[in-house]
Amino acid sequence: MEKLTLKQEKFVQELISGKSQREAYRIAYPSSKKWKDENVDSQASNMLKIPKVFTRYQALQSRLKKEAEDEGIVSGKRVLKELAKIGFADIGNYLEYRPEKTIVDYDEDGKPIIGYQTIIEVLESKGVDTSAIQEVSITDKGTFKFKLYDKQRALELIGKNIGMFTDKVEHSGRIEGCNPFEGLTTAELKKLIQK
Repeated sequence: MEKLTLKQEKFVQELISGKSQREAYRIAYPSSKKWKDENVDSQASNMLKIPKVFTRYQALQSRLKKEAEDEGIVSGKRVLKELAKIGFADIGNYLEYRPEKTIVDYDEDGKPIIGYQTIIEVLESKGVDTSAIQEVSITDKGTFKFKLYDKQRALELIGKNIGMFTDKVEHSGRIEGCNPFEGLTTAELKKLIQK
C-alpha cells in the first residue's frame, strides 16, 4: 500500500477515533481552523476520496471492528441499547425551562413595562445519563446551546433493525422472456384455464 503523508495519517486516525470528517481535517491540517465549515467539509470529503487514504481508513476500520468483536466490546444488543437511549431521550431529563416576568422598561408615567424572559435550569451532569447529549456550550455572545443527538435518526435505525420499516421497491417495464404466456391470444389463455 502506498504510504500516507503524516497529515493524511493523522486525518485517518482522527476519523477512526470517532471524530467527524470536519473535526479530523481541522486537527490534521491546523491551518484550516480559520476556514469556513463548507470549505473544510469539501476538503475533508476530497481527502477521503483519495484511494490510499480511503484504503487506509477501511483497513483501520476493519481492524477496529474485528478487535471489538473479538473482545466482545461491541454487540448488536449494545448498539441497540445506545440507540434506544438517544431515541427515547427526553429533554426534560436534562433541563427545565420556564417563562418569567421581568421588567423590560418603564413607560412615560414611570410604570414598569413587563416582558417575559426564558429561564433555563440545567440539571447537574452527575445526576443524569449524558450519553444522549451531543452538545452543551455557551457561544461567544453568551447564547446557551443544548443539543441531544438525533432522536428521529436513532428511532429510524432501531425500527429498521427490528424490521418495522421496509424499503418499498417499485419496478416498471417488462423483462423479456419471463412471462411464459406472453404472445398468447385471449382464446388460447381461456383454453389453458379450462384445462
